Amino acid sequence: MTDTHITDTAAANRRLVTEAMARFAAGDHTVLADVLAEDFIEHSPDNPSGREAFIAHITNAPVARAHLEIARVIADHRYVVVHYRMDTGDRTGGDAVADIWRLDDGRITEHWDVVQPVPDPERTPNGMF
Repeated sequence: MTDTHITDTAAANRRLVTEAMARFAAGDHTVLADVLAEDFIEHSPDNPSGREAFIAHITNAPVARAHLEIARVIADHRYVVVHYRMDTGDRTGGDAVADIWRLDDGRITEHWDVVQPVPDPERTPNGMF
């Protein structure tokens, strides 16, 4: 695999994930059927694997009505990591989230995440983002 191929794939994967997140955050939940593989694997607690089961679950979860503010995106030829603030209106400051997406052949095939409440600013003098 050439460096150019890896770079092109990373750029395509980054674009797919960020565009899908933007559509989802704007209320277009149909985007999930377009980007998730049928045998999608989920690693987050209490979230089901499988495209249809995951879509049914996540479209009723707090993230489906949240404001997402992306701070950074890191991509290579198989993985895209998105670090962002998720504000569901449930708590001041929202949550800091890092999603890790694995992609194969232009589809999201696997997902992990790390979520934590954003603490008061005096506890994080260098910021969360």
